[in-house]
This record gives sequence, C-alpha cells and structure tokens, in this order.
Amino acid sequence: MADNSATTPPSIDGNVLVAKSLSHLGVTHMFGVVGIPVTSLASRAMALGIRFIAFHNEQSAGYAASAYGYLTGKPGILLTVSGPGCVHGLAGLSNAWANTWPMVMISGSCDQRDVGRGDFQELDQIEAVKAFSKLSEKAKDVREIPNCVSRVLDRAVSGRPGGCYLDIPTDVLRQKISESEADQLVAEIVKSRKQEPIRESLRSEIESAVSLLRKAERPLIVFGKGAAYSRAEDELKKLVEITGIPFLPTPMGKGLLPDTHELSATAARSLAIGKCDVALVVGARLNWLLHFGESPKWDKDVKFILVDVSEEEIELRKPHLGIVGDAKTVIGLLNREIKDDPFCLGKSNPWVESISKKAKENGEKMEAQLAKDVVPFNFLTPMRIIRDAILAVEGPSPVVVSEGANTMDVGRSVLVQKEPRTRLDAGTWGTMGVGLGYCIAAAVASPDRLVVAVEGDSGFGFSAMEVETLVRYNLPVVIIVFNNGGVYGGDRRGPEEISGPHKEDPAPTSFVPNAGYHKLIEAFGGKGYIVETPDELKSSLAESFAARKPAVVNVIIDPFAGAESGRLQHKN
Repeated sequence: MADNSATTPPSIDGNVLVAKSLSHLGVTHMFGVVGIPVTSLASRAMALGIRFIAFHNEQSAGYAASAYGYLTGKPGILLTVSGPGCVHGLAGLSNAWANTWPMVMISGSCDQRDVGRGDFQELDQIEAVKAFSKLSEKAKDVREIPNCVSRVLDRAVSGRPGGCYLDIPTDVLRQKISESEADQLVAEIVKSRKQEPIRESLRSEIESAVSLLRKAERPLIVFGKGAAYSRAEDELKKLVEITGIPFLPTPMGKGLLPDTHELSATAARSLAIGKCDVALVVGARLNWLLHFGESPKWDKDVKFILVDVSEEEIELRKPHLGIVGDAKTVIGLLNREIKDDPFCLGKSNPWVESISKKAKENGEKMEAQLAKDVVPFNFLTPMRIIRDAILAVEGPSPVVVSEGANTMDVGRSVLVQKEPRTRLDAGTWGTMGVGLGYCIAAAVASPDRLVVAVEGDSGFGFSAMEVETLVRYNLPVVIIVFNNGGVYGGDRRGPEEISGPHKEDPAPTSFVPNAGYHKLIEAFGGKGYIVETPDELKSSLAESFAARKPAVVNVIIDPFAGAESGRLQHKN
C-alpha cells in the first residue's frame, strides 16, 4: 500500500485554532478550571505562549478574569467546562457586567448532535449567560472560531466595557482543518480588526462644563474606577491642580490622585457631597455608592456634570450636563479649554478652606483612635499596623485587595492609596468572595508589585482553597485574615432569639472561634502566621512582605469589635 502521508497537508483541530486566534489577537493570560471538553484547549494555549492559571473553582477564576480586565484594559479570559462549569463561571461574568470590566468567558458545550437528548453536562449556555453578556457567540463549525473569538474580544472593550461569552461545542473542538487554512483564517481576522474610534465630545459640551465649574462657588470633582480604567490619572491631576477644586474618589478610584493630596475630600466626604453646588463626576455612576445623586446626602440643587462612555448611563441619570466619552479624553479636552482662560480657587477660598478644615478635624479624630494599641484587637489597631507596613514597602505600591463587612469599611478609611489601580474591593455589586481571585489577577497583571489582601474571615472563606493556587504559582501575595469568629463577629443573638428546636445550633453568623486559617496555607507549603498582639503582627508583616512569597496572617480579633451593618462609628 502506498504511503500518502507525504502528500497529506498537516491539520489542526478546534482546540489549536481557538488558541491560535487568542494568541494572534493579543491574549497573554487565561484563567479557569479544565476538564471535559476543554483540557486540550488550555494545553494548546500554553504551548502558544498564553499563561494559563488553573484554579480550584470557576467562581474565583472568573473573579480573577474580571479584575485582570480592569487592571490591564484587555479582556480577561475565563475558560470553563460545560454545564455546571459555565454556571459557576457566571459569578465572574456577572461581576464584570456589574463593574463594567472587559472579560470573555469561553465554555465548552455538549456535542451539537446530542442537544436535547440529556447529554453529559448539557445546558443551553447561550440562554444561561444572556443577562450578563454584551455579546454571546456560538461557533457551530471549526471555521467560525476565529471570527467568533475576534467579535467577543472586541465587543468586551467597546463602548462601556463588560463581559462577553463564547460557546464552543465538543464536536467543533474536535473538528480538523488544514493548518494552512487555519493560518489564513487567523490572518484575515487580525488584518480586518478595527479599533473603535474615540469620540471627542462636542466643543459646546466642553465649554459648558468649564463654564459651570468656573462659576461654581463650591465645585467638586468625583472620579471612580471608570476613570482608573481609562488611565486618566495624569489628566485628573492636572485638572485638580490648575483649578484648585477639591476631589472625592469612589473606593476603587482611590489612588488616581494620592489620598494624601491636600485637596482630597475623602475625610470630609459628607460635607463635600452635601454642600457642593457643581459636581463633575468622571467614570463613576450615580448609583448606591454615591447615594444616587439625590438629597438629603446631596444638595437638592446640585448640578451634575456627568462624564461617561455610555450614553445610556447619562440618559438614565439625567444630569444637568452629560458628556459621552472616554474619561482620559474628556478631561484632556477640559484642561485644554481651561488653559486658554485659567482659573484657580486657591487655598484661601472659603470652600477649599472648609473642606480642608473638616478633613483635618476628621483625620485627627481617626488618628487618635488609631494611635491606641487595643488588645484583644479591635479593627483599628491592626489596620493601622497594616497601613504603616504597606506604606513602608519600597518600590511600586502594593496592590491592596479588600473584602468583608467591617474589614473593608475600616480599610477604606484607614489604608492609604498613592498610586492608581492599587485598590480592589467588593465593587459596585458588593460581591463577597472576590478576594483570592483578585489577588491572583493582580499578581499576574502587575508582577512587580506585592499584593496584600485584607480580608474578613467570612470573605476569605468563600475562596480560601485558592491559597493552594498561590503556592503552586509562587505568587507574591500576603493574605491578612481578620478573624473575629464569624460574619460581622461571633454569636450576637439575644436570649429571645435563642429558641426553637435547633437552639443548640450555632448562630447563622458565627464560625468556629479562633480558627487556624494560617494552617491552611501551611498544608501546601506556604507560610502561616497567627498573631494576637501588635508586636506579633508587625513582625509577621515585615517578614512576609520582605519574602514576597505566599503567606496567610491570621489576626485574632475581638468577636464583639464589629458591627452588623459593617459601618462603624468612625465614618465621617
């Protein structure tokens, strides 16, 4: 029999074509959990230079992909198996949707011939993801893969960023085409790919905005993570410094300008939003985080200038003036307009003086509380020690990940951000369980930075098994767990609540007291610390920060130090 192998052109399957498409379109990292039918896809991606970070749970992998999209400006890629893997991945996709971060979830699915027959892990995944996906594509043939990949990647970053979904059936992953045809298909999508043009706002809108700010008696600049995503820090710095207008960041907007800046209104937040007459809001939505822009938190006559990439968002909020555009671009145009006829409030301006005075007063009150070494620990004493340790790190500022009720609220007021995109927290959706995924994303996206997570024990518990992932990839992440024995704290029930046939059960909010969370990472070869005093905490942080190795610091907190709302009395 003749040997025809020499004349048979080399072929590749759908797994390789997906990997090729992703690689040629600039994808460098993927997060996920492998299994039938996507294990080969992950391996092929790695062979083509894409770093695949394998998790224990699709939820954490999805949170990592969403945060990676925010930190890099490129879609974070989540790979899941079919059915339940896709459903678990929805946690990350919905988080990207809520926070408007670019992400693409890729899931395998059952063989197309077996749809409707009860196949292994069968699910109508296109329908399942609909609520959280800007665009959902299904590759029904291997030749459709490059175009599908290109479309979801592009849509994730176009307009208002968000999550997209790509479904690849098992039979499509197994289909083969010649390598030459595959290369041609990939080359065509790379060549035809177009960047969405940035819309420069109309000159009249810019002029109107500058006029409002110029005439305002009590102007305020508010910026959020949308401004951080667009890399608008230099433009914002220039705007604040040439106008002298106080500024207020949202939690993840912290660091675009240093928290220590003299015009920061963070420590005078209630006064700033309650008394301002014109508020320039950049890359932040007037949602619950900003009290919907309504009285009584805001003055009923405040005029909002809302800058957002989404025209729909502006139509929803109905501000006095809306400017549709990228934050970096719009602020640059405002600076250019002001340059021709400059104005600056100055330190002696009554509004600036009132903000500065209130910020100083509140700051001094906070520092007085922080100065006390309270043992057993409350939330403030260890948070001060953590703050000082983070500020002492030389080189690029660490990325701080924060989740939990009391832990996150206290950390927002105490921890200091001096550089942009160095704070990740529960975000717009108030999502708990993001901590370890965010840590891994930050370590991968910013390998020159230490990552420090300050977690409540409840928040940590959502994704604690991913400490093994930290060790496996040897990531420079230090997890600090505020261990107060439960959600908000230990058993807080009154006698009247302890009744019924299950009264001997623990309270719904309580965990095992003094749990040894530090031992979890030790099981995988990482470093664990348990601390109960200021000196023990200082020592463990100094050692773990210097080592830049995976570590868990288990900080024992008084179980009655917190509050159920998560909002403690030190809030200004």
